[in-house]
Amino acid sequence: MIELNADVGEGCDDASLMPFLARVSIACGGHAGDAASMVSALRLAAEYGVAAGAHPSYPDRMQFGRRPLDASRADIVAWVTQQTETLAEHAARLGLRLMHVKLHGALYNVAAHHADVARAVVQAVAALDPALVLVGLSGSRLIEAGLDAGLSVLNEAFADRRYLTNGQLVSRETPGALITDPEMAARQALAFAKGEGVATLSGEVLPIRADTLCLHGDTPSAIKIAQAVHAVLYRG
Repeated sequence: MIELNADVGEGCDDASLMPFLARVSIACGGHAGDAASMVSALRLAAEYGVAAGAHPSYPDRMQFGRRPLDASRADIVAWVTQQTETLAEHAARLGLRLMHVKLHGALYNVAAHHADVARAVVQAVAALDPALVLVGLSGSRLIEAGLDAGLSVLNEAFADRRYLTNGQLVSRETPGALITDPEMAARQALAFAKGEGVATLSGEVLPIRADTLCLHGDTPSAIKIAQAVHAVLYRG
């Protein structure tokens, strides 16, 4: 059965999303997040029995991690390592263990399409804990690099985002990139779950493997989207 995940610890209504989720990725200081928000999200995940993981990013709070930064391989390794370790330390104090790593924003997209960045991320994750699951854009360079390194991976798709014919996500700056209608998001989620593929922005149907589906807490109508998606996937 396909699982639902969300990115949390970013100042949204995480508690209302939790009942619908199997996995959360917690902002850990790069684009958002501080000690209080990390501990709060970890406690919520534990309360609801949801797997918790790190959500590292470019260290860019001004742009919320949504603009690429010039970075060396060493920079990428350091950023992913430092942010994930910070969250892991908070988790350990609560008697919890991180289960996965999922990148945020621009770093997520760059690692999906650039092999050198993908390998840097994988290097950091494997050195931290080879038991961590790597969550990445379905069929991407990051997924390939993770598999090559022997990591467990989850191919991620999005219930609330539109796709291009090359499998990339439509830029948030493009009109129609976000799916804010709960019924439309639910239809897209169900299509992923059935293996039917997804209708791209141009109308073509694109086959995409989906092990886990992301719901964004900062998407308008996020809670209604979560309710609709959960209902259509698990009503029977």
